[in-house]
Amino acid sequence: MTEAVIVVALLLVAACATAAVAVRDPVRQSLVLAVLGVVLAVLFTVLQAPDVGLSQLAVGSALTPLLLLLTVRKVRRRGQRAPDGPAGRRGRQGGP
Repeated sequence: MTEAVIVVALLLVAACATAAVAVRDPVRQSLVLAVLGVVLAVLFTVLQAPDVGLSQLAVGSALTPLLLLLTVRKVRRRGQRAPDGPAGRRGRQGGP
């Protein structure tokens, strides 16, 4: 019974990791990464490492995807604002 649970958890990890690599949109990648973190936490718990599972749950499925989402949001905002920024219409010289 335990071996079957381990095999199922490993298959879920492989599927989630493959999905994280296959998805192209950074927002969806971070969401798939969060799911992968939860699945890895389950795997660590099944393998009798609950301390590692809790660490994975906190960092891998909460903190890392949150930081990635905030970074993508900031990069997209900066990309939308760039043409109107200081080097936008006037160029780098700063003249009229």
